[in-house]
Amino acid sequence: MTAAAKKVVVLDYGFGNVRSAERALAHVGADVEITHDFEAAMAADGLLVPGVGAFAACMEGLRAVRGDWIVGRRLAGGRPVMGICVGMQILFGRGIEHGVETEGLDEWPGTVEPLKAPVVPHMGWNTVTPAEDSQLFAGLDAGTRYYFVHSYAVREWSLEVTNPHIRAPKVTWAEHGEPFVAAVENGPLWATQFHPEKSGDAGAQLLTNWIETL
Repeated sequence: MTAAAKKVVVLDYGFGNVRSAERALAHVGADVEITHDFEAAMAADGLLVPGVGAFAACMEGLRAVRGDWIVGRRLAGGRPVMGICVGMQILFGRGIEHGVETEGLDEWPGTVEPLKAPVVPHMGWNTVTPAEDSQLFAGLDAGTRYYFVHSYAVREWSLEVTNPHIRAPKVTWAEHGEPFVAAVENGPLWATQFHPEKSGDAGAQLLTNWIETL
């Protein structure tokens, strides 16, 4: 089956650049649908979860369309899911904004916190340090830059895998004032803090890499 035949649903829950994501995915050959329909989201080869704005609002919007169920059920069946920006952040255990703590999807332990940097938000192009043997960043040079827009991030990765039969997640880092998690590859669950759909040719290559795993 070719990449052009891959069906990708962009989850529409009111908090993401769904049209930008749709265009970027279609550009690299995916068959894209924007919807929050449960059956369509479950049946797709890949599910992309975008996200902009506040962690708490995104979680509220996600739950309103049963997005938490969709993500959990897909992952339980080994079905690929990719989160972008706040769509990545809500995959962690909790988010803290303005002193308010909100429960996330808890697919990974960790806390989304304010970035400690001289200039916030972190807005613009930045490099990353890809995980070793990363599939997500395959074919991309070490100095490649990606487009970020965020004020919050996961500053510590706390998931430790001690079972030698379980593959540890691949964690990619970036730095803005301090190191933060820029991307994660963990079986069927991938995510980026930056916006591939706004990252030009590099973002297109990255999305192609994801589609090729579907």
